[in-house]
Amino acid sequence: MNFNKISFRVRYSETDQMGIVYHGKYADYLEVGRVEWLRSLGISYKSLEEGGILLPVINLQIEYKKSAKYDDLLTVETYLRKRPQVKIHFDYKIYNESRELLVLASTTLAFMNKHNSRPVKCPDRILQKLDGFDL
Repeated sequence: MNFNKISFRVRYSETDQMGIVYHGKYADYLEVGRVEWLRSLGISYKSLEEGGILLPVINLQIEYKKSAKYDDLLTVETYLRKRPQVKIHFDYKIYNESRELLVLASTTLAFMNKHNSRPVKCPDRILQKLDGFDL
């Protein structure tokens, strides 16, 4: 399974008055995870968009286990669930610096033609980078 991880600190602006991360911010954290997953393959979202491909989220599932707090060092682990076709599926785990599991999540994104908003197959350059991975 293809895997990447990224770590960062919770900023004050991401929390409520109790210092707890606002639940909607986790979608942002998942986006950071998948953008960095792509970057680890040598592909940027920007280059996909410049090539006429958009990746809208069409499904998002989050299971909250524990709260993240202001100044926590979080690690987002991003896993590619299976070889992409017209859709790409990611699973995520978010941990704090004590390795306590805070969140389990998954997203599904669709490859879309930027100019006509129609679904397209996963670009060959992504598929080629995945050759050899156990998916």
